[in-house]
Amino acid sequence: MIWSQHANPGTVLVGEVRGFQPPLPRPIALDLPSQADAEEGRYGALGTDGSVPFLNMAGRTDAGSMAILLPLDADLPGRIEAIQRFWQMLNARPVPRDTRMTPYQRQRFRLMMQAADGRAAGASYREIGIALYGERRVLDEPWKTSPLRAAVIALARNASALIGGGYLGLLRHRRKP
Repeated sequence: MIWSQHANPGTVLVGEVRGFQPPLPRPIALDLPSQADAEEGRYGALGTDGSVPFLNMAGRTDAGSMAILLPLDADLPGRIEAIQRFWQMLNARPVPRDTRMTPYQRQRFRLMMQAADGRAAGASYREIGIALYGERRVLDEPWKTSPLRAAVIALARNASALIGGGYLGLLRHRRKP
């Protein structure tokens, strides 16, 4: 999935520089596993997992003089981090993990989506609990008063909130005011 730069501050805005600086010694070739054209330019994603999204405002996939447009908005720290990942990928260096979600948040997100899938398929909370935590763990204590039951219900409720639009918050860093 490719997000616009307004929804995802991790999207790097790339444009062509004309006459501002000499051409790069080697043109930047952007191999795009996925791309989409829009009125503002060509959206693409670099990396085998699409980990570095960008918008090429010139609409070209390679050019000799490229620059990055960096909006000075509240998402500036996240945009700078995205530019660092983009640069690392262009230079065939290890790309640091996106820090917008911690490993714990990624794990919890996966559990929430599994719970949502289970509810959509008509599974009971108990059946979801068995799928997530194992039958032995669920059967070890009374289900009605089990902390696992409360956890499964919370996972399903939080998943519904994400599906209802809350997922957009995952695209931004949480910052203290």
